[in-house]
Amino acid sequence: MASPKSYLIDMDGVLVRGATPVPGADQFLARLNARGARYLVLTNNPNYTPGDLAHRLQTLGLDVPPERIFTSAMATARFLKSQRPHGTAFVLGESGLTSAIHSVGYIITDLNPDYVVLGEGKHDFEALTKAMRLISAGARFIATNPDLGGPAGESGLWIPGCGALAALLEKATGVAPYFIGKPNPLMMRSALNFLNAHSEEAVVVGDNMATDIRGGMESGTETILVLTGVTQRADIERFPYRPTYIFDSVADIEV
Repeated sequence: MASPKSYLIDMDGVLVRGATPVPGADQFLARLNARGARYLVLTNNPNYTPGDLAHRLQTLGLDVPPERIFTSAMATARFLKSQRPHGTAFVLGESGLTSAIHSVGYIITDLNPDYVVLGEGKHDFEALTKAMRLISAGARFIATNPDLGGPAGESGLWIPGCGALAALLEKATGVAPYFIGKPNPLMMRSALNFLNAHSEEAVVVGDNMATDIRGGMESGTETILVLTGVTQRADIERFPYRPTYIFDSVADIEV
């Protein structure tokens, strides 16, 4: 039997929907483990550590260890380390982002930082103003992900995302951010390097044509679109690119 592909699997809309696991997601993960397939669960949300997310998934009946989770915060930290080792950054973000940045030897400071790093979160006006002034003074502007908004926890209320706040800072400073997360192929390639896998032997599984499928396609991987999240079958023809495969859910994916 041929060696299985390596899988980069989006989390929300693929394995879970809010606080509910997608039916059959547990069996899909079991098939990956039974075949010895390498995989990572990917998320553009930088707020939580892999341990936090592993705990969340485990409470929903999905056994994914922390070392199988890769976030845009981790990709951001790896990017910063590759560009300017042992640098400094002013960070607007939660513990998932700050811990990842500290882990690569960065100092978090508002004193003439090399970078301003913007993540998700309820950032107050004072912090945004400080970020604006630092960017205007010459700090390089990085944002973890381009998502414009999303629901906040169990309330379901829509809140501005990192992309919306980045647009505010860009308008105020005239400096465009460099987005690390999906659909930037950098996110996929960083995950593949973390997994020690090659794009030609990898598959991206996602629910969003604009982020997951585009990012996988531009990274040179095969792509699987599942219809349990953002993109529905009727939406696919709107895009100039297509997924390699389309399934109703991960329950239908044979490894």
